[in-house]
Amino acid sequence: MIYGNKEGIRDSVLAQLETLYDLDLTGEVFAPPELLDVLAAFTCAINREISIYVSRSGAILDITIGGLNSVDLKDMHLRRNTRRLSMIRCIHTHPGGNPQLSDVDISSLRSMHFDAMAAVGAKDGRATGVQAAFLGEVVGGVNKVFLTEIVPVRKIPQRAWMDAIERADQEVLIGAGNGTQEEKERAYLVGLDSERSLEELARLTDTAGAIVVGAMLQKKTRADTATYIGSGKAEELALDCQAKDADIVIFDDELTGVQTRNLEDVLRGVKVLDRTTLILDIFAQRAQSREGRLQVELAQMAYQLPRLMGHGVSMSRLGGGIGTRGPGETRLEMDRRRIRRRMSDLRREIKELEDQRSLRRSRREKNRVPVVALVGYTNAGKSTLLNALSDANVLAEDKLFATLDPVVRTVKLPSGGEFLLVDTVGFISKLPHALVDAFRSTLEEALLADILLIVSDGASEEMLHQHDVVLEVLSSLGAQDRPMIDVVNKVDLLETRPQWPGAFFISAKTGEGVEALLEEVKRRIRGVQRRLRVQIPYAQGALTSMLHESGSVLSEEYTDTGVVVEAMADDALYGRLAARLGEDALTWLE
Repeated sequence: MIYGNKEGIRDSVLAQLETLYDLDLTGEVFAPPELLDVLAAFTCAINREISIYVSRSGAILDITIGGLNSVDLKDMHLRRNTRRLSMIRCIHTHPGGNPQLSDVDISSLRSMHFDAMAAVGAKDGRATGVQAAFLGEVVGGVNKVFLTEIVPVRKIPQRAWMDAIERADQEVLIGAGNGTQEEKERAYLVGLDSERSLEELARLTDTAGAIVVGAMLQKKTRADTATYIGSGKAEELALDCQAKDADIVIFDDELTGVQTRNLEDVLRGVKVLDRTTLILDIFAQRAQSREGRLQVELAQMAYQLPRLMGHGVSMSRLGGGIGTRGPGETRLEMDRRRIRRRMSDLRREIKELEDQRSLRRSRREKNRVPVVALVGYTNAGKSTLLNALSDANVLAEDKLFATLDPVVRTVKLPSGGEFLLVDTVGFISKLPHALVDAFRSTLEEALLADILLIVSDGASEEMLHQHDVVLEVLSSLGAQDRPMIDVVNKVDLLETRPQWPGAFFISAKTGEGVEALLEEVKRRIRGVQRRLRVQIPYAQGALTSMLHESGSVLSEEYTDTGVVVEAMADDALYGRLAARLGEDALTWLE
């Protein structure tokens, strides 16, 4: 669908322009020269400005035609928090050939928080040059703006401009953090479950960058199919939101499309979000790796697809017109088709990255390096424990979902040997199914570990409930039978320790109990691999190759009668060697 001023433009031209939606830019490319040439050619043909919106992942989301000197820009965000960068860059043309960004362009960049604003000069059917601008930190209540030089379209420093977006994302976040409480979005929370669940929703809201101005707990055995809380309570909620000047209402469960639409009608313009959308937004803010960003986008689209008809206010930022008949219905079908196509592309890219990770994992298995994974409820202190064991210097914050991307570090054992320690994303109650499915390949990296360290927050009154949630998620992922060690963290904040037979009580922050935990890990790893000395006669030299393939060779000493090899080996490899050499030729060293 092409938007804007289409008057007098032939349908065939609009159809050709619409084919640009099928383009998919790679994550390394800001704007392909071929795309800018096409936009310039269309601009010269119709003598009007054209704007396109490109997502952070490279999908073209919107094409709008303006007049000779301007084009109306929609306020679009792929992030819920409109004070963060929108995750969309705007590229538009300037008829007449001047690619210099105007004051209006810069103002739009600031007000809409685009990833970037770029202008392309168009004259005589070709692109004359391009200039881009990026936001910086907030100074005096206004974001700084950084302008590039005007460059030929074929000399755009693609990677440098994409890096500029990444830097802008960090600086705008810093600026947003310095704002006053009044500058943050004002959120009203609604739930049916319990005060405990609402308190956790409040923490999620704080992590996402909003402030809680009110809450409503409606005790119901099940949600109302039309409005989640019932029509009478919905009207009461509308009045309370108005009194508290709420910008958004966040519900503690997943909403159906029908519930969302009905609630937006009752709440009269206040944005309606649910718990899943909030968690996906936090993930979108915090994912750093390419795979993490792809997985978050896939989860967002998987959740969004069946709900397109239900969203009004919240979905209007993604294009508008959804949920109406006629042209709106056509746009809806286009959105669905485009989302399905994009989801297929995302799955393909994630599969490629998964194959690369599987290859790395197979190399580790070949070298027989034991793997220990940290799992647990979000904010239990897994990253702090990773730092304590490995000096990883990983960011550890008192925030939910501080870690999204898996971190792998090598830990040296005091008496020799080593293992790989994997930090993973934290679990949470009502973890969105779309998120579990999207991150399944990443979680498998940890769930295939030799040992799972289940880290619990000893300072939380909900520790046992949170532990049960972790076990439920592990069970849903098929990892309930993996060897586990229970670790109760944050004992430095406890006056008395809870009764938990078999658990290790530690403080990852102060180091208390960490050494004892490491000894237990070492003892468990011995069941996986131990140091073995083998005397191999030269006549059976093929067994040396077996050790290299199935174990981890530490040293080789050549003697008159054969090779003395020290290696990390498990019981299975010991048995295979003993069958060929006899047990007298093998000695466990620890």
